[in-house]
Amino acid sequence: MKLKIHEIFHSIQGESSRIGLPTTFVRLTGCPMRCVYCDTAYAFSGGSNMGIDEILSKVAELGAPYVTVTGGEPLAQKDCHVLLTALCDAGYSVSLETGGAMDISAVDPRVSVILDIKTPGSGELAKNLWSNLPLLKKTDEVKFVLCDRADYDWSKQQLAEHKLNEICPVIFSPVFSQVQPSDLAAWVLADKLPVRMQVQLHKILWGEKPGV
Repeated sequence: MKLKIHEIFHSIQGESSRIGLPTTFVRLTGCPMRCVYCDTAYAFSGGSNMGIDEILSKVAELGAPYVTVTGGEPLAQKDCHVLLTALCDAGYSVSLETGGAMDISAVDPRVSVILDIKTPGSGELAKNLWSNLPLLKKTDEVKFVLCDRADYDWSKQQLAEHKLNEICPVIFSPVFSQVQPSDLAAWVLADKLPVRMQVQLHKILWGEKPGV
């Protein structure tokens, strides 16, 4: 059993409630979506085929207790579930970054799912798999990446309609260099939204590039 792995690297987690934690990232190749703001298009192709034991060996070498499996879209590779379980069995605190178009029902319950709900501005609204919402756990998180004020208003509506903050923590994040973080902060404060407003720490530290 092998997975197509684009990169495995050690960095600072720049998003989610784990922001700031030294983390090992396992980035899988491939994604069925083409969001207009995608910052990892380089992972749509390429990479190397790696077995589970080989991946675990590299993760162990990097030495972080936190592991994030990301992409691309990691769940587009069916054996991603085997990797997630293997990482949990090895004692890591594991999170999964998924774009919301793939079924999360088979994800190991020990994994913290970071579920990205695609906004109208992403260009991929139609691919949201809304049946994922009832599957979310208290240890999961929902993220909205916002392209503009219209995306904010739409996301605020989804927050209320689905009572998302009663299910798990919710993150509102501005598209890097497109929405001013101070503007988003002002909107969240004005509407008293029960969300975490977040910027991408890794891009503030190192800019937009692979391996961070």
